[in-house]
This record gives sequence, structure tokens and C-alpha cells, in this order.
Amino acid sequence: DGVYQIYCNAMKQDGVGDLYKAYVELKNKLEKEGLFDKKYKKGIPYMPKCIGVLTSNTGAVIRDIINVSTRRNPNVYIKLLPVPVQGKGAAEKIVKAINLMNENKFCDVIILARGGGSLEDLWPFNEEIVARAIFASEIPIISAVGHETDFSISDFVADLRAPTPSAAAELAVFDHQAAVAEISAKTARMNRALQQKLDIAKLKVNQYQTKLQYVSPESRLHEHRRYAVDLEEKLYRQMEQVLTEKKHRLAILTGQMEGVSPLKKLSQGFSYVADETGKAVTDASTVKVGDPLTVHLLKGTLKANVTEVFDNE
Repeated sequence: DGVYQIYCNAMKQDGVGDLYKAYVELKNKLEKEGLFDKKYKKGIPYMPKCIGVLTSNTGAVIRDIINVSTRRNPNVYIKLLPVPVQGKGAAEKIVKAINLMNENKFCDVIILARGGGSLEDLWPFNEEIVARAIFASEIPIISAVGHETDFSISDFVADLRAPTPSAAAELAVFDHQAAVAEISAKTARMNRALQQKLDIAKLKVNQYQTKLQYVSPESRLHEHRRYAVDLEEKLYRQMEQVLTEKKHRLAILTGQMEGVSPLKKLSQGFSYVADETGKAVTDASTVKVGDPLTVHLLKGTLKANVTEVFDNE
């Protein structure tokens, strides 16, 4: 258990290392075969019900995935299939877990994740068998291996790469609150659009009702009845006016007739004298002494005989 320190004043690279060479060779090989081609990438479900996680059952990775997933959608179901993420035999167990997930349709999307580490620690995710298992998976796979600057073969083959396990959870699980807000906004827009259409429809119905009322027989009959009433009122007013004018004219004529009426003259003391034939006597020379006369007064009649005649002078 001794402890020692080395102080380095200068250093230079002595080759790139056997693991890095193997990494580059496998990357080039799989890229030529088309395993990285975008046309083979499967879409990540928008609202997965179950998230399969392949990682260690200890450590911060699974806790971060659970925390982020449940925060974004408390109804999502997370199914963990523990696998070793480094060391001998880890690649084989990762392949077995991917195949098991696909054979039993355990989930809608798989997150293959581990924390950061050296190239040696991340090497299981650079194994060819892991790459081909990811490519052959029918379930979409999100690769979240290492830190943001780490790139493994699994990142290139997977359907989607996440820079961190937490980011993988955000990519896999839709935001429940954002979805609710979006649904509410769309519902409000739909209600406004529907209300606008209803208002337009009501306006058209009112217009059609107005047109129907205008051309309907009942409306025509009502219009004619109103026209007849107007004519009747107009005729009545004209008749009233004519009667008023006639009454006024009659009053004038009555006054004029009263001015020349014999009865009025009689009431002033004048009388009407007629001979025995009933003819009015207007000239004294037309009668003789002894002729019978009839004198008409205002009240009553007198019978008289002429006793004396004076000439016209």
C-alpha cells in the first residue's frame, strides 16, 4: 500500500495505442458496410409507454434516467435490465440483453447507457457484436455512453445518440406538461375556430330566414294586408277631408240661402199674397175690388177681399 508521486517536466505521444487502432478499423469497416447510414435509423416513438434501460443497476446513471423520465412524464414505465458496462464479458451480456428485449417486446424504446470513463472502460460499447446487435434491433435504441465528448461505435450505429444518460431520458420521454399545454392551446384554438364557424353559420341562417320571410306567402299576405289597411286609412282621411269641406261649403250655402229665404222675410213682418188661383200677386193693377186673396204669414194664413186698389204710383 505504498504511495509514490511522479513529477513530469515534459511528455510526448508514443503511438496511438492498440485499442484506438482497433476502434478506428472497426468504425471504418462498419461505416463501409452501411451500419451508420441514416436510412436505417428507426424513429423514436413520440409517446412511449415503456422505456427499456440497459445499464448497471448501481450508480448515478439509472437514478438520473429515472429522475428525468418521471419528471417529464410521471406515467411512463421504466424497465431496467441490468448489464455490466465494462470489463470482460460485458459485450456478450449487452448483446444478450438487447436480444431479450426484442424477443419479448419488453419496451417501446431502449436506452443503452453508462457514465464516462477511459477508452478501456468504454470498450464493450466498441465491440463489433454490440454494434451488430444494435443494428439488428427492431426496437429503436438510444445510445448514451460516456460524456458528451466521448464517441463510441454504439453511438454511430444506434438510431439516436444522446450526449449523456439524462439527455437520453429527455429524448425518449415526452414532456407531459408541455403536451398538456399544447393540447390546451390547440383546444382553445379549435374552440375559437368552431365558435367562429358557428357564428358565420348563424349569420347565414338569419340571412336565409330573412329572405324566406320576404318571399313567403304569409309575408306577402301580411304585406298586402298592411297595404290594404294603409289604403283604408288613407281613404278614411280623404273622406273626412271631403266631408269637412262639404260641411264647410254647406254652411256657407246655408248662410247664403238664409239671407234670401222667404221664411226669414216673413219673420221680419213681410207676407206672401196670392190670388184665388194661388198665383203670387206682385202688381196691384192685376186685381180688382172684391177679388179674394190669400195672405200667407210666418204663422198662419189670412183670407181677405180687396176693398180698395191703389195704382202703381
